[in-house]
Order: sequence, then structure tokens, then C-alpha cells
Amino acid sequence: MASTHTQAHPSGSSTGTQLLDHPGPFAGHGGPFGGPADEIAPPAAETSRHRMPRQTRGTAPLLGVTAVAATLGATGFASATPAAAPAVETPDETPVALSADPGLALAARIQQQADSQRTAAEETARVQAAQEAETKRAAQVAQQEQARRAAEEAEKAKLAAIKLPVRDYRLSAHYGQSARYWAHLHTGLDFAADQGEPVYAVGQGTITSAGWAGAYGYRIVETLPDGTEIWYCHLSSIIKGSGKVLPGQQIGKVGATGNVTGAHLHVEVRPGGGAPVDPETWFEQRGVTP
Repeated sequence: MASTHTQAHPSGSSTGTQLLDHPGPFAGHGGPFGGPADEIAPPAAETSRHRMPRQTRGTAPLLGVTAVAATLGATGFASATPAAAPAVETPDETPVALSADPGLALAARIQQQADSQRTAAEETARVQAAQEAETKRAAQVAQQEQARRAAEEAEKAKLAAIKLPVRDYRLSAHYGQSARYWAHLHTGLDFAADQGEPVYAVGQGTITSAGWAGAYGYRIVETLPDGTEIWYCHLSSIIKGSGKVLPGQQIGKVGATGNVTGAHLHVEVRPGGGAPVDPETWFEQRGVTP
């Protein structure tokens, strides 16, 4: 609908509000309102309803632009910017800001320290247990080694031990004696014993000779590790005629073979297989008293 502006009222202020006069439905027909006199003028309320207040020029256009900009900023600009995706939260879970809670941070540090201390304690206990096990093992090895050495020493002592050749005897003749039935001085020690009494090896050695030996009768020669020869003479029988023997091992029996006057064991000691020495002294030097 077209509208026309009327002149400002002469008495009105230049900055006051001016009303726009809109032609009513009766304009052009005469009368006070431009219509015929017989027509009824519209009510004042109806006339004022079609009039709009006229803004004076000043800050109004600026306000209009500001309002448009505000409107566009609130609507157009907002619609031009892509909306951020709404945050989705699980109904049963409540987000917790651990880093923002000093109490939780302190509890986490305490738990970390406790874990570190427990790990250190476990490692210390493991190392200590390993050290104790190693110490115990070393002690057991040392004990076993000591026992082994002791057994070896005992065995050596046993093997090196010298025993008497007869257990139930009496000495009937000593080294260096003379008699009418000996061609020379007595070269050994006589152990008088019953016929058939066991004769034992005096030490560890090897039987190097066994058999008939003339005036010595049946004889066994044992060679000791140091080369000393032990002669067992006048035997009634030979049980061990060769090979290695141990101290106290039976090798024959007492007899009266050869040049004798009764049953006895004639023993000679010959170092290095040479001339005889006093058997009684040789036994005593090795801790044995005939």
C-alpha cells in the first residue's frame, strides 16, 4: 500500500514524532475526510490505527543497523558456523577430573610410592634369599669337600698303615741272633704260632713272588709302594700268590716248611729289595710294637 508523508505541524518540535497520514477508504469523496458530507467518518481509533510513528533522523538509522547486525549475529552468523557436536556422556559414568583433584593426585603418588617400596622390598628379599641359598650351597660344597678329603686321608692312612702279620703269636727269635742250626746270624723276626694260623699282609703292596724257596720253605714276597720287600717264610700254604693286597688281607697260613724246628712265621724286611734290617725296629718306627 502506498503512503504519503504530510507536512510537519508548524508548532511541533523539529525532533518530535511526526504521524503519517494514510488516506482512508473514504478519501476523495468530500467531507472532512475527503468524502461526501453524508458519509460517516471513521472513528478516531480506526484512523490512528493506520498511522505509524515517524522517526526523526538522528541515531535511528544507526540503531536499525545495529539491530540488524545483532539479529544477523544471533541468527545468520550462528547458522553459518557449524555447530559443535554435543557431548555424549554415559548415564552411569560421571566424568572425574583426576588431575584437578589434589586429594586423588596425592593418593596416586602415595600408591606409586607404596608400589615402588613393595617392589624394592621384594627385590631385596629375592637377592637376600639367593645369597643365603648360595652361602648354604657353598657351605655344603665345602663340607662335602672336607668330608671327601677326610675320607681320602683316612683311606691313605689305612693303606699306609702297617699291621702285624700274625694275631695270636709269641716272638721266638729276634734279628741278629746266632744258633747252631743257622748258618749265619738270624736275618729276621720269628712269630711262633699254631699250624694253619692266618698270615696277613703287613701293608698295602703287590705280591711279586710266591712259591718254594729252599731253606725258607714256602715263601711269599710282597713289595710295598716304597720298594721295601717283606718276606713271609715257612708257610704251610699260599692263599694269595700274586696281585695287589691291602693291609690285614690274608695271604697264607703258618707252617713249618723249610729249615725249621717248629711251626712259626719267619718275617724279613729288605728296603729296596736289598739286605735285611731289623723287623722289630722297622715295625716300631711305624707305630706298631710286635
